[in-house]
Amino acid sequence: MSKALSIDLRIRVLAAVEGGASHREAAERFGVSAASVSRWRSLQLRQGNVRPGPLGGDRSSHKIEAHADLIMAWLGEHRDGTLFELRDTLAAQGIIASKSALHRFLVRHDQTRKKRLAMR
Repeated sequence: MSKALSIDLRIRVLAAVEGGASHREAAERFGVSAASVSRWRSLQLRQGNVRPGPLGGDRSSHKIEAHADLIMAWLGEHRDGTLFELRDTLAAQGIIASKSALHRFLVRHDQTRKKRLAMR
């Protein structure tokens, strides 16, 4: 995963722009893209600093977690159900979720959907 460039570099680049350099000139001088200079300038104007936002992480599991009770109840009734069947059942109720999102939900809740032969 990429890493955000330092705040010090961002400040120096923007100081060069404020000193009269164009975005392209400042970008070339400091070895960054002109688009980055524009984004940093916009960030500075919008929020007053150039601190980078969070990188990566989960941004959508809360959508599935909001329906955890419904999903767990369905799992209790349909022990042999597939992820696709669960997805279709949720879609019929207006809850849109991908198979992958449902799989991650089941992993988080220690539920397995693997079908195994009876133990010998």
